[in-house]
Amino acid sequence: MTEEAYARAEADREGFWAEQAERLDWGRKWDRVLDWDNPPFAKWFSGGTINAAVNCVDRHVQAGRGDKVAIHWVGEPVDDTRDITYAQLQDEVNRAANALTELGVAKGDRVAIYLPMIPEAVITMLACARLGAPHTVVFGGFSADALASRIVDCGAKVVVTADGGYRRGAPSALKPAVDDAVAKADGLVEHVLVVRRTGQDVAWNESVDKWWHDVVDAQSNEHVAELHDAEHPLYVMYTSGTTGKPKGILHTTGGYLVGTSYSHWAVFDLKADTDVYWCTADIGWVTGHSYLVYGPLANGATQVLYEGTPDSPHKGRWWEIIEKYGVTIFYTAPTAIRTFMKWGRDIPAGFDLSSIRVLGSVGEPINPEAYVWYKENIGGGAGDGAGAPVVDTWWQTETGQILISPLPGVTEAKPGSAMRALPGIVADVVNDEGESVPDGSGGYLIIREPWPAMLRTVWGDDQRFKDTYWSRWPGVYFAGDGAKKDEDGDIWVLGRVDDVMNVSGHRLSTTEIESALVSHPKVAEAAVVGATDDTTGQAVCAFVILRDSAGDEDAADNADIVTDLRNHVAKEIGAIAKPRQVMVVPELPKTRSGKIMRRLLRDVAENREIGDVTTLADSSVMNLIQTGMNTSDD
Repeated sequence: MTEEAYARAEADREGFWAEQAERLDWGRKWDRVLDWDNPPFAKWFSGGTINAAVNCVDRHVQAGRGDKVAIHWVGEPVDDTRDITYAQLQDEVNRAANALTELGVAKGDRVAIYLPMIPEAVITMLACARLGAPHTVVFGGFSADALASRIVDCGAKVVVTADGGYRRGAPSALKPAVDDAVAKADGLVEHVLVVRRTGQDVAWNESVDKWWHDVVDAQSNEHVAELHDAEHPLYVMYTSGTTGKPKGILHTTGGYLVGTSYSHWAVFDLKADTDVYWCTADIGWVTGHSYLVYGPLANGATQVLYEGTPDSPHKGRWWEIIEKYGVTIFYTAPTAIRTFMKWGRDIPAGFDLSSIRVLGSVGEPINPEAYVWYKENIGGGAGDGAGAPVVDTWWQTETGQILISPLPGVTEAKPGSAMRALPGIVADVVNDEGESVPDGSGGYLIIREPWPAMLRTVWGDDQRFKDTYWSRWPGVYFAGDGAKKDEDGDIWVLGRVDDVMNVSGHRLSTTEIESALVSHPKVAEAAVVGATDDTTGQAVCAFVILRDSAGDEDAADNADIVTDLRNHVAKEIGAIAKPRQVMVVPELPKTRSGKIMRRLLRDVAENREIGDVTTLADSSVMNLIQTGMNTSDD
């Protein structure tokens, strides 16, 4: 990708996307690149036919690349690994497609997937795509209630799961939650297909439950793939709403595959013949869908799929895997990076990470301190100060693909900035009236024109789709993030608009204050919320985790640190941003995808009863925060 692509896309946006679509194999070519006759309901590549699984697997085999490794699978038990070639993946996907057909799954039927990070998760997704059966993947850490609500909302007739998965060396059961969810779904689920992963004893219902090895392994590895309309539903991904039930985000086949394959290739400067790519996201999240399954496999990449956690059996596990497989492109979240900062630079320094040439960040804005640490300690810049480029990517479940990011070798990146919209994407920062703000100003991040991988609707609720994303300004997509343009016009994402505080009439970004806190040498991670204040309207309240190198501080030391941190923020940003309170805590409340639940921290800051904690990875964190926090007021 070159600088010239921006001008080309600006001159003829639809022509640019048609050019990207030509990178895929189509059955029938489209009649129209974009049908925007009934906004906000877009149709991309209308009249075209395509099969996502064929593009992700079969075409690479047919091109003579069947012996190439598609997936280096690394199980959590250290010696449990598999290398799967594209030819082997094709056989497995075909068998799974035949098995699902035998279980009564037809085109248009929905399949729920509730699996750990094992090859069968990728295989099942691709088998569903092959059949034209939309899948809904539910993260394996979610409860039976969460799984049941998703099964019911999208009407899934088959669930694919496992007896369990491994987490920090121990088996963790999955099937009991499926059994509960199936019972709650009131006869909707006809079959449960179960992978034997851990060998745990599981309850068994002969009329519903089937072992994967009994049903799938017996199938033929031949399967004739049907071509689907470009707008045929590919999957439904549920994302939490601020109120009410979760939203089922619908992505369709053609445009989504164009958007994910193009952005994966462009943003990561992919050299499919030589690169080894690793995205650490779970398949239960959209990042796992777009940049672990559909994007990389459509591009014929070799990639790592890892089942376990970063700290099991030791805190250098990720770096050990990078060293072993020669990972060249590494894509992870700021939450993980800040955790590694807390553990210290000595751990990654013990491994050979010289293969890495591109680093990526995803999930939330990355603070400059974490960005620099990542570049220097993981990207090889500690010695010469250069290091691998970092692509700080902005996108959402709803957008389906990366929309804003630097491009390696094209964009001169700035730590903490997503920089500029990709070629073919029209992003802007606007004020309350929907007018573009001048450079140097902040406002709301919007997308002015449709893009191929955009969500098509909320499953079963077109009105909610319109109200949630398109009602603020006519014909403009807005999903709740604030941003600013710097003096060069580059975009800095500030996080959710509801994470922008109004302190004495000043709009302050929680992200900026968090970045200031994390730039202090003793702070590993920080979360900032605005709490109601009689004088200023809102006051800044900060929760911080100290680095291990800060030592075990006693109460007096903590009081000194709190004072130091408050003054540090005032120095970095200004007195108006000085926190009213800084609380030193052992952990922060995070969802299973790693997002900090600031709503719960507001409850603490405002001395309210703590709200619903069911979506937290560890609900006991809130008890620790309430009982162990240190506060400072003046």
